[in-house]
Amino acid sequence: MKFEDLELSPDVLRAVADAGYTVPTPIQELAIPYVQMGRDILGCAQTGTGKTASFVLPMIDILTAGRARARMPRSLILTPTRELAAQIAGNFETYGKYHKLSMALIIGGESIVRQVQKLDRGVDVLIATPGRLIDHFERGGLLLNDVKILVIDEGDRMLDMGFIPDIERIVSFLPKIRQTLFFSATFPAEIRRLADKFLINPKEINVTPPASPAEMVDHFLVPAGMREKLTVLRRLLNAEEVQNALIFRNRKRDVDVLAKSLKSHGLSVAGLHGDMSQPSRTETLRAFKAGEINLLVATDVAGRGLDILGLSHVFNFDVPIHAEDYVHRIGRTGRAGRRGRAITLTAPDERKFLSAITALIGKNIPRLDIPGISGPEDGEGADEPRPATGPEKRRADGKESRRGNGREGRRRGKKAGPPPAKGHDEERANGAPVEVDKRKPRSRPKEQVVGLGDHVPAFMMRPPKKPTGGP
Repeated sequence: MKFEDLELSPDVLRAVADAGYTVPTPIQELAIPYVQMGRDILGCAQTGTGKTASFVLPMIDILTAGRARARMPRSLILTPTRELAAQIAGNFETYGKYHKLSMALIIGGESIVRQVQKLDRGVDVLIATPGRLIDHFERGGLLLNDVKILVIDEGDRMLDMGFIPDIERIVSFLPKIRQTLFFSATFPAEIRRLADKFLINPKEINVTPPASPAEMVDHFLVPAGMREKLTVLRRLLNAEEVQNALIFRNRKRDVDVLAKSLKSHGLSVAGLHGDMSQPSRTETLRAFKAGEINLLVATDVAGRGLDILGLSHVFNFDVPIHAEDYVHRIGRTGRAGRRGRAITLTAPDERKFLSAITALIGKNIPRLDIPGISGPEDGEGADEPRPATGPEKRRADGKESRRGNGREGRRRGKKAGPPPAKGHDEERANGAPVEVDKRKPRSRPKEQVVGLGDHVPAFMMRPPKKPTGGP
């Protein structure tokens, strides 16, 4: 099947051809005809399957007939993250360039005044994140009673981020008679409940088994202790043919730490997380997509919905806590018919998360052996403490010396002394004299110390001053 067989308008087909596409993906082939018919859709599709175009293309044709009124959008698209919202907006700009549809992007981190100005002029397509949309609604700058099409994208991520109460509230403001398109990569019980509540006689479309990894992605495990992961990652970056890569961490603060560490080793890297300002996030994404940055360290929230052309690798520095996030992470690569590689660094403490992932995808993830990298076997020695150096070593040596001259020395029946200084073994082997530290260790007080003991500050030992003068 070709796009010409989907009964899209000539202007949309011309824009699709300009973008270099001729054959629809499975989700597009199945969903577009039902969207054109006005049916509700319940779609199960992973990222990278062309899901966005499956509702953008028919929506452009549907919204061509009609005109928007001030503060009353004709369609509403809800997304969990700003990046995904911006990506969808880019799709409307690409495929709707031969139409005169108006569009507004309502997300946090951007000027609310400019957003109000766009809404006042009237928009055909409103793309928003839940929080900022409710903000506009409560300010009285938005009316939703003229929405004809509602799209909820990444429903499972909405659930993970706690947006479900906001979604239910927003839907309560919409007309009862509308077309609803609900997309999610997985369908837990709560998502099923929402679908039953929001949709009327929906057409269910499943292009892949729920929560299955992308077919074009080769994924591997590399066992490594938590303290070894940074070294292992740098070796992997050298061993693999990495053109560009996303590196996922579970916490926002760890994103900055890892990005700074990799940058100190001369790598082209930047961080992306929710605490960054919107202009900074936008500029970082632009630089990464343009190839000015090769590595992007991100959290699940920031990385969700990223569409990077030709992304060669995904590295999971931390095993995702939620098994579904593994599917979404590795779905960043292996897109548009190109193969990709996803490598997960796993520590012994992360076994339970790894077990949940393998149970979800229904198969084990093979181990990747890289020359020079030997992971811990069954977690043994994975998180052994590092040898103390510098001041830590001196403090540790002092503690061992005092411990050896105390109970341990008396138990062994011999006089224990301080440990030999570094290099004594080599001196003995060469027949050279060995200098021994003859300083005696401090003896412990025989009686129990009460109060400050011998460590009374000098100012407390001074005699009190006699009062001078009189009234």
